[in-house]
Formats: sequence, C-alpha cells, structure tokens
Amino acid sequence: MFLHEKSVIMGTIGMALIDPSRFSISSVVNAPEVRADVVQSFLRTQPHPLLFITFSGAHLYGFSSANSDYDLRGVHVTPVPMLCRLNPPSETVEVMDKDAPVEMDIVTHDAGKFFRLLLKNNGYVLEQIFSDIVVATCPEHDELKAIARHCVTRHHRYHYLNFAANQWESVVKGGRPTVKGLLYTYRVLLAGIHLMRTGLVESNIQRLNAEFRIPDINELVALKTAGEEKQELQGHDLSKHAAMYESLVARLEQARAESSLPDEPHPTHGRAALDDFLVRIRMQTLHR
Repeated sequence: MFLHEKSVIMGTIGMALIDPSRFSISSVVNAPEVRADVVQSFLRTQPHPLLFITFSGAHLYGFSSANSDYDLRGVHVTPVPMLCRLNPPSETVEVMDKDAPVEMDIVTHDAGKFFRLLLKNNGYVLEQIFSDIVVATCPEHDELKAIARHCVTRHHRYHYLNFAANQWESVVKGGRPTVKGLLYTYRVLLAGIHLMRTGLVESNIQRLNAEFRIPDINELVALKTAGEEKQELQGHDLSKHAAMYESLVARLEQARAESSLPDEPHPTHGRAALDDFLVRIRMQTLHR
C-alpha cells in the first residue's frame, strides 16, 4: 500500500531532496496497515526539504497495537539562506496531534544536528536511518546509510544499556508494569547485543528473538499486538524477568568486550565523509 522505497518526489530541477509541498504517498514500505492519507497530510506541512522520514516506536520495534500512535522520525535540510538569518530556524521540528485520525508524533532534526548526534553514538538516530518502514526517501538516504555504517562503534553499547535501564526502572518502580515497558526493555538489549556482535542494526524484536529464542518474548508480543497500547502486565513473575534482564545486560557487556567494532567512527569513511555529505546536501538548498 505504500510507495516503493526508491520512489522520490523531486523538488527543483537537479535537486534530489524531497519537497514536502509536493509529497505524495501511495503506500509505506513494510507497513501495509499504515494509513497513507494521514501521514501524507502531515508531511506536506513540513517547512524544509526532507532527506528521509521513517517509522520508529512500536511499529519499527515489531509490536504495534491497533491504537499505537505513528512515531515518525527523520532529517530535514534547512536551506542555506535561512541559516544566514539573524534568527535561524530551530534545528528540530516537532509536530504532535492527539486529535488526528491516528495520533501523530513527528520529529525531524536538521541534517547538521542529526549528523552530530550520529557521531556521538546516539542509537536513536542510527535506528532511524536504517528503519525498514520507510515513508519518504531519496538517493541521498542510501548514501547516508553507507556512511553511517562507518560510524558504528563499541560505545553505542552505552545507549542501549542506558535505554534498557530506564525502561526496566519504569517496569519495576512504576507500580503498574506494562507489557510495552517490558518489551521495550528486552528489545533494546537484544538490539544492542546484535549490534556489538555484527555491526548491523536490527530493531525488530521478533526478528531479533529468532536469534535469541527467549520464550516469554513471543507471548509478550502476542499480548501487545492484540491488546491495548498500555495494557498492564498480569500473570507474570517479575523476578523471572529480572533475572533475564540481568543476564542480557551481562551479555551486552560481554558482546561489547568481544566486539570487533572500532572505538571511534572511521576518520575518512565516517566523520570526514559525513562532513562532506552535509556540505553537498546544504548546497542543494542554496537557491530555495
């Protein structure tokens, strides 16, 4: 139902970035249940050219419910003339609408900010780049993916550990643990271990669990996808999940210690390439 990943809406002649005002969707890659009409109406209001928009959140993670909101993330490129003003626009554009036919949560960062986050081992932006639920893309998105592979380091482990710790705390200290909270905890640990072992980004808990084979995860995913977004966890022994949490944390630490990933982004194919890439896509906006 969604447009093919390689389809793009061209802006001015010779410009490959996506012009939101002319943006059109017929389908979303790997997510036939997503309502294209709702997504399209919001993306057309974006004020700057887009590099890509992908899904994050429960849809990307493999456990969306019927009432899950749409977490869209991506990169915009602030035109050069706007950057030269005394008061340049914000580096982050956020749109939240709880009254839309589907609750919308859209966040895009300017390319400069997004790339700096990527170089700081930010796992959120890494997963957004490689999300396989693609709403809008262009050839430069593929180029960014190639560069981003040279920006993955052993220190991404801190992102996954901290994210898991925060989610686990919400499970055990919130008073009413949710299925969603537990799935978020498991997913981020499995994704971190997988990244340390392979250098590859995998965000979907169902595909990850095909490797790790943790029995409770399949049951939790079934509960989450068939039920409400924030349903409470019932009939589960938290002590068993606590033991699994500690085990996975230890496995992530071990995977980091044994990882062949570098300590820093590659100086040429990572950091320098990203710097040159930023200049090139900025220059595309010079006459906007």
